[in-house]
Amino acid sequence: MLGLKRLSVAQYERALVFRERSLERVLTPGVYWLWDPLQRLAVKVFDVNTPELTLPRAEMLIAESRALLDPHVQVVELGDREVGLLYKNERLSGVLAPGSLQAYWRGPVKVRVEVRDIGAEYTLDARTARVLAGVKGASGVGDAISVVEVPDTAIGLLIVDGELRGVLKPGLSAYWKYQRNLRVELVELRLQAMEVAGQEILTRDKVSLRVNLTALWQVTDAVKARATVSNFVDYVYKELQFALREAVGTRTLDELLTDKGVIDREVAASAVKLESSGLAVRSVGVKDVILPGEMKTILNQVVEAEKVAQANLIRRREETAATRSLLNTARLMEANPTLLRLKELETLEKVTEKVDKITVYNGLEGVLKNMVPGLS
Repeated sequence: MLGLKRLSVAQYERALVFRERSLERVLTPGVYWLWDPLQRLAVKVFDVNTPELTLPRAEMLIAESRALLDPHVQVVELGDREVGLLYKNERLSGVLAPGSLQAYWRGPVKVRVEVRDIGAEYTLDARTARVLAGVKGASGVGDAISVVEVPDTAIGLLIVDGELRGVLKPGLSAYWKYQRNLRVELVELRLQAMEVAGQEILTRDKVSLRVNLTALWQVTDAVKARATVSNFVDYVYKELQFALREAVGTRTLDELLTDKGVIDREVAASAVKLESSGLAVRSVGVKDVILPGEMKTILNQVVEAEKVAQANLIRRREETAATRSLLNTARLMEANPTLLRLKELETLEKVTEKVDKITVYNGLEGVLKNMVPGLS
């Protein structure tokens, strides 16, 4: 019939009928005949398997036709300090931002929105954060939450709008990002090595040395350290550098070479003051003390002269001891003629070892006084 329009709405569909661009009614599944002789009706058909109802000027439509929509459409309105966790068929699927106005079809997809007040509470439980992070195509997640994983070798400092709000223990933490500037600073708690290398320092006696130092340090109180020091590494380096220069510059080269551990002890003692800043130096040691080339030559000469002098001193001591022994032997032989004769016979025995034949006259007296050796 002229002026009648046939409309079929499937089981998975809903239809909005507009007359003169104003919502007149909502059609559920079925077959309808619409009387429209003047062509003033407009029909929009929606697949309710996609529960979101998206229309131009949706706020005005919902406000003016709320009574018509309520049996078929669920409307969610959030305040400026509220967020919504969107569940579809009891599965978490997205996040609604503060101030959102969203309509959902009441149909095969059951929609539920869990409203949370973020005015005072901005944390999100780790389980929910993990689920949101794993939902493919989840709406609004990236802009909604900030997920931070703190390793078990560190702690995290939570900074909200420029203010330190808490210390995060190892594990996963999540926070709402809406309407606040939030960040987490990770602080390493393990021992860290630091090299203070290539330090050119003058000793008290004006000798230039190049010193390399190694130290192990760590953060003991992250909150105090952050409040006191802007850069942990630079601060520890500078303090060790100053302590090293003080230890070397107030001593002569001989003092440093005599007691090589004095630098380690003094630098370690100076580094104790770092503890007031939440930092600590656990150990420190000098790796190298490098002398200029000409100073090496001079020191080698000094060492050589010292060793020569020590050798001469030992030699003189030995000569003195030998002379003293001879003198004592001579005094004994002078006082004892028999001992003198024995010494003479001992000497004669050594001489006869080197000759082939001996001619003796006048008995023993001749042996001692008139011996004439014969060479072969």
